[in-house]
Amino acid sequence: MVARLNDTIAAVATAAGRGAIGIVRISGVDLGAIATRLVGTLPPPRVASIRTVRDAHGNAIDTAIVLYFAAPKSFTGEDVLEIQTHGGNVVTRDVLEAAYAAGARPAAAGEFSERAFLNGKIDLIQAEAIADLIESATSRAARLARNSLAGRFSDEV
Repeated sequence: MVARLNDTIAAVATAAGRGAIGIVRISGVDLGAIATRLVGTLPPPRVASIRTVRDAHGNAIDTAIVLYFAAPKSFTGEDVLEIQTHGGNVVTRDVLEAAYAAGARPAAAGEFSERAFLNGKIDLIQAEAIADLIESATSRAARLARNSLAGRFSDEV
């Protein structure tokens, strides 16, 4: 996969199914305009704020905790918005659809990590460690992936 760094991507960052919280993550160059359509004004960077998330018609989807991470101080190195809604598939799907309607496109699997790599936020070993951590089936495998993610292996190389 080759990321297009001149657009904005969105994806659900939490596991599908029932849960207390659902997170939609948005990253890219058009974040400001997209965020304005979804939640009104952006909160200050790294400050949790309560916002009403709205669809393309202005209808309220949910009240959410919204976190804004200004570039380059974000995981991807781009402007990033995290929208933390009530959980469940319906609310997160509706927020994601509203993000698409506002101009974001669906993120490919691993694309947030790819953007972090391309923007120099993580190295290739750390990018692979993220996938390993997500897929780990044992505590030992998770621990090894966390060590790689923390840069311990990269430091030795």
